[in-house]
Amino acid sequence: MKNSDIKILLVDDEPDILEIVGYNLKTEGYKIFTAKNGIEALKIAKKTIPHLIILDIMMPEMDGIEACEKIRATKGLENVLITFFTARGEDYSQVAGFDVGADDYITKPIKPKVLVSKIKALLRRVNIDEVDTSSDKVNVGEIIIDREEYVIIKDGEKLSLPRKEFELFSLLASKPGKVFKRDDILDKVWGNEVVVGGRTIDVHIRKLREKIGDDNFKTVKGVGYKFVIDED
Repeated sequence: MKNSDIKILLVDDEPDILEIVGYNLKTEGYKIFTAKNGIEALKIAKKTIPHLIILDIMMPEMDGIEACEKIRATKGLENVLITFFTARGEDYSQVAGFDVGADDYITKPIKPKVLVSKIKALLRRVNIDEVDTSSDKVNVGEIIIDREEYVIIKDGEKLSLPRKEFELFSLLASKPGKVFKRDDILDKVWGNEVVVGGRTIDVHIRKLREKIGDDNFKTVKGVGYKFVIDED
């Protein structure tokens, strides 16, 4: 995919941020849309269906957390890449962001070149997803993983998962019983060029347990996680 084909929605209530970050991304050839709050972001996202949304957390009218949650609940936007872009670095903000379906978290201030590098790393996932010609549907026990629709089917019910939850589940379910180390999970699901918080995996595993079943996911202390089909 060419940069000129990639649409990025930049959301921030600070005009300087929109101007500076927008300019640097435009120079890379990306098609940039901007919004100054969550309400505007949701409207523009519905119209443009961006590949990536860069979303500030602290904004008036509708903050980033609420906006992300509404975007994830909107048909056609379930799998859009979302990264939070905020000056707040507290753990609870990061956990709240991942809890509502964010893919990554970038703390400002950040040098433009570093930001562009991180954005490029995130967008590589779009390219990988589009050229992936692996089997669209995979059966794991009584669960069906539909890679084309980014859903899983359990007991006849379709479960639509946010992108990172789906990729994490697909990885663990690819080899039931195998213990995946935390570093391997971060590398294969988030990419070794993207820095995420230490609790990222834990938050996503917790959400998967709630949706799929607590007994299907086992924690191996100090090592990582594994998916089990049936374990006494």
